[in-house]
This record gives sequence, C-alpha cells and structure tokens, in this order.
Amino acid sequence: MDDAIPDDIDDTAEPDPLGRLTLDRLRRRTSVKWRRYAEDVLPLWVAEMDVPLAEPVARALTEAVAAGDTGYAYGTGYAEALAAFAQERWGFDLAVERTLLVPDVMLGAVELLKRVTGPGDAVVVNSPVYRPFYAFATHLGRRVVEAPLGTGWRLDPERLAEVFREVTAGGGRAALLLCSPHNPTGTVHTAEELTAVAALADRYGVRVIADEIHAPLTARGVRFTPYLSVPGAGTGFSLMSASKAWNLAGAKAALAVAGPEAGHELAAVPEEVGHGVSHLGVLAHTAAFREGGAWLDAVRGGLDRNRLLLGRLLAERLPEVRYRPAEGTYLAWLDCRALGLGDDPAAVFLDRGRVALSSGPEFGTGGAGHARLNLATSPELLTEAVHRMAAAL
Repeated sequence: MDDAIPDDIDDTAEPDPLGRLTLDRLRRRTSVKWRRYAEDVLPLWVAEMDVPLAEPVARALTEAVAAGDTGYAYGTGYAEALAAFAQERWGFDLAVERTLLVPDVMLGAVELLKRVTGPGDAVVVNSPVYRPFYAFATHLGRRVVEAPLGTGWRLDPERLAEVFREVTAGGGRAALLLCSPHNPTGTVHTAEELTAVAALADRYGVRVIADEIHAPLTARGVRFTPYLSVPGAGTGFSLMSASKAWNLAGAKAALAVAGPEAGHELAAVPEEVGHGVSHLGVLAHTAAFREGGAWLDAVRGGLDRNRLLLGRLLAERLPEVRYRPAEGTYLAWLDCRALGLGDDPAAVFLDRGRVALSSGPEFGTGGAGHARLNLATSPELLTEAVHRMAAAL
C-alpha cells in the first residue's frame, strides 16, 4: 500500500461495524460460519463478516417483507445502482444494457463458461485461488489448468503466456477465470497487469471472465481497476455483486457484465437463468450500492485497523508466520511453513487451538503450508484467535 496516495476512506461518518457485535450475539446466528464447528471454536474461516446489516439494506428488506414484496426479481434497478457506484468509486462507465441478473457470481461464471468454452476445454486459474473455481469448472466438464501467481502473489505474464499457448494449441477454446481482487492472497491487480492480461488473451484467443466480487473492499490508498475498463478487454466479462462487501451471502444476487464485443453472447444466456435470482437479494444489493457507501467505508476503515493489528499480533506471538497485509478483501493469507505444521496448518490450529481457518491446500498449487484467515471480525476476537493459535504450538 502506498501512503503517498490520498486517503479515500471516510471512516468517521459512522461507528466501525466490526466492533459492534459480541461473541454471544454472533453465536445466535444460524449460518454456516457459526454452526459448522462446536461452540468452543472461534470461526475465522468462511467469507462472512461479523457485522450487523447496513441500515439501508435492513430497511429495504424489512419494507419488502412488510409489503409482501417477495415475488420474482425484475428490472434494471440493480444494474443502475451498480453503474452509479462504479462511476463514483472507480470512474468506470458500466453499460447497463450489457448486464444480466444471475443468481450469484459462481453460477454466473458457469453460464458464461458455457457460452465461450465446450466440454473438455481449459479453464485457466491463477493459483492459489478460490476453491470453487476448481469445483464449478470441473463439474461443468471443463479441465482446470493452473497458471500460478508469481513473486509477491502477483500475476505472472510469462507463465500466463506459456499456459495460454499450451491450452490453445491445436485450436481448442479456453477461458481465464480471473479472481480480481484475488482470493485468498488479497492482491489487487493493477491497471498495467490487467492490460497485459487482456493483450495476452487477445493474442491467444482466450476469453476472460473476471470475478470481481471483492472489488469494493480495497485497503486505504489502493485503487481497484475493473477488468472491462482496460484496453483490449472488450471480449471479456465481469461478475459483480454486493455480497461480500455488505455481507449478503444469504441474499443471493449478482450481475454479469459483458464487454462491448461480448454483449451478444451475454444476450444468448437462457432467460430462465434469471429465475433463480432472489428478489429480496436484488433489493438488498441495490440498496447497498445506492445508499451503503458510508457503512462500507466504516468497514474498510475497520479492516485497515485489523490488518495492522494482525501484523502486530503475529509479530509478537507467531513471528515465524509470514504475513503481508492484503491490498483488498477481508482475507489474510498466512505462510506457516516455518512452523513445521505440514501442508495443512489450519488443521493443527483447529485441533489444538480451537480456531477455524481455511485450509491452504484447498486453494491449489501454492497453498500447501498456508492458511487463510478471515479478519472481518472484532479486534477482540482477532486477538483471542491469534493467542489461541500461538498456544496451539
């Protein structure tokens, strides 16, 4: 992160949502984060935040329920709200006419992969990467090919070119499922890096589908660049959602966005795909993008503080763990190889320390010896988790 870049986070407008819920209140939740493990386990694994809902989102949902407005999703309100948000935050002109409501980001990715690849074709991923990329592509009958991230968990254009050359040899079709910002490392790809990706994709005829679900969650002084905003990305697609930034995983909705040269393919997605979108999800996400900016910035400020706190805690209690504060997301990618805990340190921290982290090997090549920690929680719970992890050794 570059301290010379002006601060774009106003975290003084409202209290930090990350510090408002006690452990007792959180344990009343019935979602997977709080119910998969026994009550003596601190869950810092799956991508849920320990926050109350943003007030505009809660209002939209309660008003819809009070009105019995629980039918099927319809209209372009979600796309219009996202377009306004994208213009304000990123200076990006999102074309509402080239959008499609989809149930969630991964199901949207499946539909787009059906448009641009066939059975047996390659889906390239930049490992270590979000585990469902492997599962959804494989279940679709595609083969996953890794182009691992390079030094500093950044995109490696030489490796990407090599893989693109291999998977398109002989005329086969291929797609790059790009995680931007990147999960689990928290890397935010730069405009220059994304432009290089677009150039390589054009050279080898690879179609790019960018999962940009974590886009609103950049750290202080870090700029997110939408993939479709860079030169040469016209044949690409983006998938965006308010799900991660406003903690709406249980209110499913997302948008697929096509580049100028791919709109006809998005239009070819069967109409019934939109039937799976939650109307309540659309209302919640629309409210988030339209009115949830102050709440989002309060969360971003809290995440910045938690990133620094985690760094201090690890330096004090687990100095052998290598950790670099992420540029985006609310995830921390911990290199635990020096601890000698084997390929899956998360299993040890769970068994001995009663802290649930995400298993590094599940993220593919580069994940062995690592663990992913979700720091979207209170400073108190984050501190307790690191103390437990240290005691586990």
